[in-house]
Amino acid sequence: MPVAERVLLRPVTMGLLLQSLLLLLLLLGCCLRPTTAFPKGCYPSEEEGLKTFRCSNARLTEVPRDIPNDTNKLYLDSNQIPFLPRDAFRDLPLLLELDLSHNAISSIESGAFRGLAEHLHSLDLSSNRLVSVSKDAFSNLKAKVNLSNNPWLCDCRLQELIRTVELVSGSSGGIVCDSSVQEEHVGKAFLQVIADTDFCNVYKKTTDIAMLVTMFGWFAMVISYLVYYVRQNQEDARRHLEYLKSLPSKQRRSEESSTISTVV
Repeated sequence: MPVAERVLLRPVTMGLLLQSLLLLLLLLGCCLRPTTAFPKGCYPSEEEGLKTFRCSNARLTEVPRDIPNDTNKLYLDSNQIPFLPRDAFRDLPLLLELDLSHNAISSIESGAFRGLAEHLHSLDLSSNRLVSVSKDAFSNLKAKVNLSNNPWLCDCRLQELIRTVELVSGSSGGIVCDSSVQEEHVGKAFLQVIADTDFCNVYKKTTDIAMLVTMFGWFAMVISYLVYYVRQNQEDARRHLEYLKSLPSKQRRSEESSTISTVV
């Protein structure tokens, strides 16, 4: 091949090589695009046509981030999660089932389940360390809740919570008084206890009695002060009158009238 043709073909060949290299890099970029890094032991799947995300026995100490937001069923059971913060599941608008059983949950902040009210129909909090939870933590939640096998304190707060949520069928017997404001209820099923005892009514009566005792105490203090004040004034007036008696008669009459008018 003549030298002139080789010189002309060289730029064309280089251009084709560069285009091929660029295309190869684009293909590699598509194939090697990094995927979401899930916590160790967590993986997505599809079960019965529902998007599922499993993190069972993954040694988690908090609710993981970057859970796919199209998840329908979330399993966080058998971990070491100690509490549920506000908005813990706010990015999961399609969540239907949430399993948090067999963790170390002892605290649930108000708003922890915010954003799940419309779709969530099953919430499992069994076998945790819940002692007392505000009913506000489950505000507007329509899901059936399992609260069994927790070390509950049986009091008015638990009574209000039970009245707020809908319990999973058959789980109520597992809500047992680990401690109670009344010692005789310890070890008994809570629903059995509140059939005979209204904790909130007892609490209200105790509060009313405490308020009455406090008001009576303040009233007694005010009366005591008034009695002391009157007696003190009477004693001062008596001493002044005795002093006046010791004065000459004209000066005494003048000051007696002044003292009497002051006392009156």
